[in-house]
Amino acid sequence: MNAIDLLAHLLGFLAPAFAVAVLVAGAARVLLPKGGSGPGWWASVALDFPVGAAVLAAGLWYFGRDGKMATYAAMVAAIGIFHWVLARGWRG
Repeated sequence: MNAIDLLAHLLGFLAPAFAVAVLVAGAARVLLPKGGSGPGWWASVALDFPVGAAVLAAGLWYFGRDGKMATYAAMVAAIGIFHWVLARGWRG
């Protein structure tokens, strides 16, 4: 595998984490109260993305393959919970 293929595989592996981080950060602006909105939009994406990437890596390690729905469900839950804590959602 050359460097271009490795980069393509890595970007494909991390794309779901980035997409969910962007969607959660955008949805938080609408759903969470203004007082507990947390950091700005880009900062939220930058903080949520590594959480999703870590869950994807843990799922790859645990299941031995990528693309399990359990891993994707855990990623969505982890990013959502992390963002809720980051935005202090319990105050609203």
